[in-house]
Amino acid sequence: MRTSVQRCQDVNVLRCFNTLLFVFAGCRIIHPPRDGGIRYRGLTLSQVKAVEYLPVDYEIEFVCRGEREISGPKVRKCQGDGTWTDMDKPSRCRKYPSRLLQLDAVSGKKALHVGALFPMSGGWPGGQACHPAAQMALEDVNNRRDILPEYELRLIHHDSQCDPGQATRHLYELLYNDPIKIMLMPGCSSVSTLVAEAARMWHLIVLSYGSSSPALSNRQRFPTFFRTHPSATLHNPTRVQLFKKWGWTKIATIQQTTEVFTSTLDDLEERVKEAGIEITFRQSFFSDPTVPVKNLKRQDARIIVGLFYETEARKVFCEVYKERLFGKKYVWFLIGWYADNWFKTPDPAINCTVEEMTRAVEGHVTTEIVMLNPENTRGISNMTSQEFMEKLQKRLGKDPEGVGGLQEAPLAYDAIWALALALNKTAYELSKKGLRLEDFNYNNDNISREIYKAMNSSSFDGVSGHVVFDASGSRMAWTLIEQLQGGLYKKIGYYDSTKDNLSWYNNDKWIGGSPPADHTKVIITFRYVSQKLFISVSVLAGLGILLGFVCLSFNIYNSHVRYIQNSQPHLNDMTAAGCILALAAVFPLGLDGLHIETWHFPLVCQARLWLLGLGFSLAYGSMFTKIWWIHTAFTKKEDKKERRKLSQTLEPWKLYSTVGLLLGLDVITFGIWQIVDPLQRSIEEFTKEEPRGDLDVLILPQLEHCSSVKMNTWLGIVYGSKGLLLLLGIFLAYETKSVSTEKINDHRAVGMAIYNVAVLCLITAPVTMILSSQQDASFAFSSLAIVFSAYITLVVLFVPKMRRLITRGEWQSEQQDTLKTGSSTNNNEEEKSRLLERENQELGRIIAEKEERVMDLRQQLRSRRKQSVTARENCSDNHYPNSSGAVSSLYQPGLPLARCLVAEGGDKLGRNSCDGSRVHLLYK
Repeated sequence: MRTSVQRCQDVNVLRCFNTLLFVFAGCRIIHPPRDGGIRYRGLTLSQVKAVEYLPVDYEIEFVCRGEREISGPKVRKCQGDGTWTDMDKPSRCRKYPSRLLQLDAVSGKKALHVGALFPMSGGWPGGQACHPAAQMALEDVNNRRDILPEYELRLIHHDSQCDPGQATRHLYELLYNDPIKIMLMPGCSSVSTLVAEAARMWHLIVLSYGSSSPALSNRQRFPTFFRTHPSATLHNPTRVQLFKKWGWTKIATIQQTTEVFTSTLDDLEERVKEAGIEITFRQSFFSDPTVPVKNLKRQDARIIVGLFYETEARKVFCEVYKERLFGKKYVWFLIGWYADNWFKTPDPAINCTVEEMTRAVEGHVTTEIVMLNPENTRGISNMTSQEFMEKLQKRLGKDPEGVGGLQEAPLAYDAIWALALALNKTAYELSKKGLRLEDFNYNNDNISREIYKAMNSSSFDGVSGHVVFDASGSRMAWTLIEQLQGGLYKKIGYYDSTKDNLSWYNNDKWIGGSPPADHTKVIITFRYVSQKLFISVSVLAGLGILLGFVCLSFNIYNSHVRYIQNSQPHLNDMTAAGCILALAAVFPLGLDGLHIETWHFPLVCQARLWLLGLGFSLAYGSMFTKIWWIHTAFTKKEDKKERRKLSQTLEPWKLYSTVGLLLGLDVITFGIWQIVDPLQRSIEEFTKEEPRGDLDVLILPQLEHCSSVKMNTWLGIVYGSKGLLLLLGIFLAYETKSVSTEKINDHRAVGMAIYNVAVLCLITAPVTMILSSQQDASFAFSSLAIVFSAYITLVVLFVPKMRRLITRGEWQSEQQDTLKTGSSTNNNEEEKSRLLERENQELGRIIAEKEERVMDLRQQLRSRRKQSVTARENCSDNHYPNSSGAVSSLYQPGLPLARCLVAEGGDKLGRNSCDGSRVHLLYK
């Protein structure tokens, strides 16, 4: 009929309707109410004016103008007898504050209406028990004076038959008929999906009591949806909690290829990832699980989660028995809603006996959602769960076992309480803004947001347990945990996901006596330095430190002795201090996880580096400085005069500055290293070892090291600089082995010490790097090299000085001189030294002048000897007579002229001795 009416055209509307009314009965047009009108669907204004009757099943809708609302039926339908529906109820336009507001004649409270859909029939007739439970909750809430004191909750419900088509029609009636519904309560998942998608267009909050589909947790698709029925994914938090309890971090899964199991497993994968648990292997099948079960065996799966229906579970465990994927090494997690004897049910699809199936399923764990509080405590309704069930059974009045939805009835009861508490909180928040609940309409988004906030923060104890919603609006409830023991399911605990509380009965039993490992167990063992070796080397290092303090004290006490002063005692003090620091580094070198905590390890690493580095710079740097000065002073290829001047001047501050420079470079290098890339504890793992006996365990040896990110780079810098310094020290010691000087009288001992230290260091450094994985050998090489280097240095430098002072008693004579003069020995010695240096410089200048004069005289002698020979030859040729006896006595032929000159100047050589005039007189 409606299709025929819609096909009527504007031109022949009158003829069309007259024809229809001639065949079918119709209803006369109703005049609209005052301040309102009627909406005729499918007809224009001209068509409405042209007809007087409307066909059967035609619907009209009453509308009002301005702030007025329809009082009475809003939609009327033409019936077959020619009358409109609800003719006994007038439709009027009245000015109400809100369509939501109705006053109860008895209580005087304002009514708040909730639209509900209860499936009283269909695939899941859950409304048979859920509707009476909801009515019980309404009565209990309305009797409370502390919850919605000014309002009364009323329920307007329809039978959805768990059918989306029927639900669509009833949803339309709920939305378009008065009064306004402040919330909606659908039942099964298919109906809830439809209602939740449409409700957001009317700014309505949807609260479901019987929907478990994981798809409803999609907040983008269902932004205003909540449910007191837990999602099917609620098993997953319980499984994760059990994984944690039993220390499992690796699991495997096998599932039947259906949407509900796939979505559940996707949720499990996200949850285990957040908990630090890894799904190592994931298998699925459609009907035949043979290959997936074999793959689980091949991948060494131990903890396996199975998601499949009961019929498929029998197929899976038949293959499990064939593959021997059961026993003390394996644990299976299944769904808890199977029949208790599901594995004993005959099934022609499998070829395993009941005994074989019983062996295969023994010890598996199941999880099942708890919908009735197992604890005998009173919640928000002041009833225990047992009292609620007794009261509900009385209201049902028949055998409860045959009533649909009896298991979900506590969820419907708690849904009304959740709704009431949320509205109560919303009323309080709205009062702060000057608003009321009766101001709600389908266009009021502000009040809807307040209701959403209140519902999202719900938290109370109901008859079904603790009621709270997660971020997706799903109920978080308790889960029952059971284990198959001896062919029977035993309760082993409950898990409350709202409080993250696991109630455990401690009656779980395992075939192997304890929960199996999730994989082949690896036991970590650390390799430590031998304690005998560590103690032995520590004793040697301690004795060396004692020797270092003895040498240091000796050197400081006898620093006034000239023999000690000529060895540069302050540099020797640095050497002794450096040896003490280096020996102290032996103790942290032997410390490991056996002696210290893990967080102490970086401190020990720092102590190793700084003690050994600074000790080397002080000890070796002070010796290197001495050799460097001697080489500079005595082996330069300069004029002898300059060399002697340089050898006579020694400025100690330059020596100290050189040591300070070496020490400063180390401090800067180590400081940058520890700031940019600090030393930390690192672990070296070795090949796993199989112990004897238990084949399910492997031993993983580990060794602790001090390391950093760029360890090789820093070691290259340090070893390169120190290596060059060692090589240069060897070269300088060799070059100066034959030099003798009183300024540094122990330089040969220093050279000997440099030889030994350099050889030991150059050998030990690469050897310890090669043997770093062998803790005892590495510690022995490095620590003994330090000990021997320090011992050799202290003995070579200080023992000869002690022996000399003891055997010769030099310090006693120095002390006696000091007592006689009554002045400070150090001051006298320094003054004497300065005077001797000035005297030496003056004598050197005089000697140089005398040598120059002697050279000149020798040159004159050679030239005059030539002249005397020439003169004698002239005398013999001229035959001069001997007229003077004096001349004859002074000059005799055959005697050299030098004798005359020496005879005259034998006492003292002067500038005018045997000059040319006197020689000339001799020849006359």
